[in-house]
Parts: sequence; structure tokens; C-alpha cells
Amino acid sequence: MTTSTALLLADLTGVAVFAASGASAAVAKRLDLFGVVFVGVVAALGGGIFRDLAIDEVPPLAFADWRYAVTAAVTATAVFWLHPQLARLRTTVLVLDAAGLGLFTVTGTLKALDAHVPAVGACMIGMLTAIGGGLGRDLLTGEIPVVLRREIYAVAALAGSILVALLSAYGHAHAVGLTVAAIFVFGLRVLSLRRRWSAPVATLRPPRTGTRGPQG
Repeated sequence: MTTSTALLLADLTGVAVFAASGASAAVAKRLDLFGVVFVGVVAALGGGIFRDLAIDEVPPLAFADWRYAVTAAVTATAVFWLHPQLARLRTTVLVLDAAGLGLFTVTGTLKALDAHVPAVGACMIGMLTAIGGGLGRDLLTGEIPVVLRREIYAVAALAGSILVALLSAYGHAHAVGLTVAAIFVFGLRVLSLRRRWSAPVATLRPPRTGTRGPQG
């Protein structure tokens, strides 16, 4: 299997996983069939569209290659009809989202590197590719985007992007190495959820009360 074929398969797998994540979140919000498919497609293709625009690949693959849109739409439709068999939708959404995060981190970073984007920029593109779909899903379903919460989400994607850049720099950007990178992001995301790890937040001091104003 060539690198381009492996990258395409990983990309389409990420599309399917994020489509299922978006559709599951939409089902939980009791949207109709069109709403479920629309949210699934946005979740699946949003990050990839940003990636392709950032590396000047126009039109983006989501528009140029029918397999992307069809994969997203078919997966979202399947989730709509099969959701009674999907127990505990919230857990399903989180696991699928973690899997999509890992896959899109790898493909986004590697495509940026292949487009001769410097390593730092490629890591940023990889991270934004990974979090873009989840951001669109959360906004459409009325949730505070995961990336803006205290959870380890964008940090996991950034760590995975750095790992991919290092593997590429040392000549290990083959199927096994990239699979390890995707599993690393997935594992870090799931472990942070189970252990309730979070990024630090600012401590807000309560306003002081009882202060006396200037004397007249």
C-alpha cells in the first residue's frame, strides 16, 4: 500500500468517525433526519476543508472528491436509523470524537508537511484540522465547544501533531508510526476524560465588599 493510499484511507476513516460523532450528538438533541445528516457532514468535513485551504489545495478534497461527502452523509444517515441500538449516546460521541481527533491530527499534520509547510506551521494545521469538526458540531448543537472547556482536547491534538512532525523528521512517517501517533492522541484524550484532567483556568477573586467610599 502506497503512502497516498494509506493517507486517503485514514482521511476517509476520520471522516466517517467524525460524521458518526456529529450525527450522534444531533440525535441526542432530537434533530430531524436532515439536521442529523447536516451536523454529521459539518463535523466530518469542517476540519479537512480548513486544512486544504491552509495548504492552498483548491478546491478542498471535500468538494473535489465525491467520496468524502458521500462517506459523511451515508455514515450520518446510518447513525440516524441505528441510534436505538447505540446505547449511552454521550459515551459513544466522546469515544468517536477521540478517535476522529487522533486520525485527523495525523492526516492534517502529514498533509501540511507534504505541502512543505514548516514543522511549526504543520503542527498548528494538524491541531486545527483535528478540532475543526468538533467545533462545528458543538456550535450547531448548542454546546460550548469542547476546545474552549477545561478538558484536554486541543492539547492532545497538538501533542500528536508534534509527534507526527518528529516521526517525519526522523524518517518514521510510515503506516506503523502514524498509527501509533493516532493511538497516542486517542489514548491521551480518553485517559484525560477518565481521569478528569483539565487545563488550568484563571482564578477569579470575588469583589471586595464593605469598602468605604471617599469621605465628603
